[in-house]
Amino acid sequence: MTGALLVADMHTGGEPVRIVTDGYPEIPAGTILEKRAFVRDNLDHLRKILMFEPRGHVDMYGALLVEPDLPGADLAVLFMHNEGYSTMCGHAVIALGRFAVDQGLVEPREPVTTVNIECPCGMVVASVSVEDGKAGAVSFDSVPAFLLAGDRSLQLDGYGGIGFDIAYGGAFYAVAEAGQFGLRFGESRLRDFVDAANALTAAASAAIPLRHPEHDDLAFLYGTILTDGGAGAGGSPTRNICVFADAQVDRSATGSGATARMAAMAARGRLAQGETRIFESITGDRFEAEVTAAEMLDGFDAVRVRVSGHAYYTGRGEFVVEEDDPLGGGFLLR
Repeated sequence: MTGALLVADMHTGGEPVRIVTDGYPEIPAGTILEKRAFVRDNLDHLRKILMFEPRGHVDMYGALLVEPDLPGADLAVLFMHNEGYSTMCGHAVIALGRFAVDQGLVEPREPVTTVNIECPCGMVVASVSVEDGKAGAVSFDSVPAFLLAGDRSLQLDGYGGIGFDIAYGGAFYAVAEAGQFGLRFGESRLRDFVDAANALTAAASAAIPLRHPEHDDLAFLYGTILTDGGAGAGGSPTRNICVFADAQVDRSATGSGATARMAAMAARGRLAQGETRIFESITGDRFEAEVTAAEMLDGFDAVRVRVSGHAYYTGRGEFVVEEDDPLGGGFLLR
């Protein structure tokens, strides 16, 4: 590696997002999924430098801005984590909405500035509140979200029969009540939530073929969301924890996960359009979500979901790799 990698660090609900501001080679023109494939196949060493120790950690998350391909996009982004490159990330979109306003990537307008963000899953529209030139809360409108497989059940070693859904909110998730695993929020160890979620992700990935109507690259199970069984209605939040990629734990309430959960509720008729639901993360941070529209997506009953939250800056960094550093390329310990 020559030169330095420059980043701006932010967090949403405690979940980090390391935004690359300079240092990456030029990415060839193409669709966002083609750019994702190029970075994965040719520049993955840079992901490891930024995400892995000693500069990051096993739960680090990142965002690489690339040239947009879709008409009307203000910016385009590739998401990265400890295993590779995801197709959607709500907490990062919330951070990028504020970042785009603060850095002048879009012209600030009061009281709300719109930022069109091209993600691997499609165009996501962020709405950034602006007052006296300062960016604040951010909402984003999702790509079409839908329930793919409802009320499924699998036998898991050590747990018995587990019921779950598979829903799409920009990425596919298995969604299950934590109580089935004998887990309780505020009482059970985080490690036990991770083990349970990993077991379900592995079993569901092997047992249930996934299909996305727009692109095969979107058809993979990103992780599992374990919930308290609540619906987040009436001002009472529902708690959840998302374990994704290689046992990575989301500190936020998971924007794409909240979208997927909303799609599953809507598919069962348990959610009226415009009704607000509240999702709470393991840090206590909350996202609000509402269904804004219903539509058909190649035979699927889909919904658009608006998710709202706040992002904050934590710092800026300049990262280098010395030629004689045997650990400079990154490593992970658990």
